[in-house]
Amino acid sequence: MIKFAYTILYVSDVEKSVAFYEKAFQFTTKFISPDSTYAELITGETTLSFAHKSLAASNLPEGFQESSLSSKPFAIEIGFTTDDVEALVQQSIEAGATLVAQPKQKPWGQTVAYVRDIDGFLIELCTPMG
Repeated sequence: MIKFAYTILYVSDVEKSVAFYEKAFQFTTKFISPDSTYAELITGETTLSFAHKSLAASNLPEGFQESSLSSKPFAIEIGFTTDDVEALVQQSIEAGATLVAQPKQKPWGQTVAYVRDIDGFLIELCTPMG
């Protein structure tokens, strides 16, 4: 059996990124390494993790594309569902997120908005499907 266990975001300051996600989305810290180079948040069934860019560099000798608010977002997003997209957009902006797209109702009935976190990662905030 295969299970989607976690996503890791490579960031400059693990503690600062974790604090943003705790404030913006009310997630709880599950684990943070003693040297603050790795952390995990409880987000439901799938863990959201953060690794310092130096740790990522040690694992990826060929390098990696760094996320930054000064660059366009990657062609991937993290998605969080909520019953109140507008409120979560506002809450995330107050925590430091950057608005990308206001909430909009899609033809299939879902409400979707986009923000970027403090490290430039794209986040979809949406109502649950069906």
